[in-house]
Amino acid sequence: MLTATGAVLALFAIEAAVRQDWPEMMLWLVVAFIVDGIDGPLARKFDVKNNASEWDGVLMDLIVDYLTYVFIPVFALWQSGLMPHYWGGVCGAIICFASVIYFSDTRMKTKDNSFSGFPACWNMVVVTFFALQPSFWIMLLVIIFLSVAMFLPLKFIHPVRTKQFRPLSIGIAILWTIAAGYCAWNSFETGALMPVILLWTSAYLLLIGMVQQFFFDRSTITAR
Repeated sequence: MLTATGAVLALFAIEAAVRQDWPEMMLWLVVAFIVDGIDGPLARKFDVKNNASEWDGVLMDLIVDYLTYVFIPVFALWQSGLMPHYWGGVCGAIICFASVIYFSDTRMKTKDNSFSGFPACWNMVVVTFFALQPSFWIMLLVIIFLSVAMFLPLKFIHPVRTKQFRPLSIGIAILWTIAAGYCAWNSFETGALMPVILLWTSAYLLLIGMVQQFFFDRSTITAR
C-alpha cells in the first residue's frame, strides 16, 4: 500500500504540472522519491513477497517509478521552457521510449543489487536542471549521454541496496533529497549553496558506481 501511494503522488504531480506549477510538481516527486527509498527496505523486513504473495511488489514499483521517474519529469522538461519546445519534445520522446525498454530489461540489476546502465532516474536529472538552469547544450549532452548509458555495461548504485560505501551513499542520497526539496519549496530561488549541493550529490550518485566498477570490483556488472 505504501508503494501504491506513489501513483497518487504521481497524480498530484501531473496536476501541478498541467498548471505549470513546477515547484509544487517537484515537491510531489521528491515525496515520491522518499517513498521509493523506504518501501523496499520495509518490504524486505516484513517479507512481503511471502506474506502478501498475491501482489507483485516489483511490478507495482516499476509502474509507479515509470510515472514519477520518467513520464512526469519529461513532461516538465518539455513544457517548462527549460529547452526549446521542439528539442524538449524530441528529447522527451527518446527518454520515454528508451526508459520503457530499460525498465523491461531482465539484466538491469547487477550481482551486488546495483543497476547495469543508467536506471532512468530522470526525476533527479530534471530537478537538477531546474535548480541549476544550465545551457541548452549542456542539458542536451547530459540527456544524450544518459540515454545511451542506459544500455551500456556501466554500474550505477542503488543507494540503499549497494553494500559498498552504503552508509556514505545513503547519507548523500538524504542530502540530495533535502537539497532538492529545499530548492523546490523555494521555487528554485535559493542562492548558490543548495544548487551546488544538489550538483555535487548528483555527481556522486551518478558516478560512484562506475568508480566501484572500474577500481574495486569489475565482476559485479551484468554483461549485456
